[in-house]
Amino acid sequence: MKLLCYQDGASHRCAALITDQGDTLEVIDLVEAAAAEAPGAAPSGPWSALSHARDVGDLAAAPAEALAALSVFLNAESSTTLIRRIHRSSLLAPIPYPRRNVFCVGRNYLEHVREGDLKRGIQTPIPQHPQYFTKPPSTVIGDQGAIEIEPWVSDKIDYEVELAVIIGQPIRNADPESAMAAIFGYTIINDVTARDLQRQHDQWFKGKGLDTFCPMGPWVVTQDEITDPHTLAIRLWVNGDLRQTDTTAHMHFSVGRIIADLSKGMTLMPGDVIATGTPPGVGYAMTPPQFLKAGDLVACEIEGIGRLSNPVRLRPDAQLR
Repeated sequence: MKLLCYQDGASHRCAALITDQGDTLEVIDLVEAAAAEAPGAAPSGPWSALSHARDVGDLAAAPAEALAALSVFLNAESSTTLIRRIHRSSLLAPIPYPRRNVFCVGRNYLEHVREGDLKRGIQTPIPQHPQYFTKPPSTVIGDQGAIEIEPWVSDKIDYEVELAVIIGQPIRNADPESAMAAIFGYTIINDVTARDLQRQHDQWFKGKGLDTFCPMGPWVVTQDEITDPHTLAIRLWVNGDLRQTDTTAHMHFSVGRIIADLSKGMTLMPGDVIATGTPPGVGYAMTPPQFLKAGDLVACEIEGIGRLSNPVRLRPDAQLR
């Protein structure tokens, strides 16, 4: 299933994607699906969790039987009567405001490590363990949402397409196999980065933690639809120019290893988001460097998931500085 969150008037609603028609999406709203299952009655049993979900993070925390019931419902011919069309611009991030910071892994594609070393004229050791940082919830925006830049804060804004994992059950001190079993689904993240701030502060949090610097979406694909997350084509374009193209097979640390390592002594919770690193082709490593500017359009794509597109614009109050 492909599960999403969208804006309907003043409310956030969850839906299952039926057809992606570009600017128009055919979806089945989960509240309407629950109502169809029990006409005239309050949703009960597994449908109660589905009908009360505020975002895909809540769906990740729902009982397994709730998702099973939804799958059966969507496969029934009668469900087609509930299809509604929404405009792509109404999409929100699958988890618009995560309960905790987004967990991220740096330097997880060795060619990305090498391109950075070459650009800076250094040689860093190959990571022996996953290297973590986080992005606060205020960084998250959805498909079509604007990446907002403020030149007085940073004029070296870069992009990084990444496969992200959504956790589906509490997990602690896991081994890689049980870590993979705890995955709810997958989505795309663009780990937007202010390279100058990253260097100034000699760590990653500040340069990667600015508002709107974590485009996420366009939806979450449940884990049953992606047999192996290490065989996916991953690409990014800026204004139609292909900048990053690789496969997740080139991850240095596997998805299971990352989750297992992160869970050591620390409980991961349903709805937690973990970004797994970016392949080579980032802007700062180009000659000359190519940083994002107002008017650009960044498109990220991962095989089996979809495409996440975001324009770049000046923050409305940026000119006041």
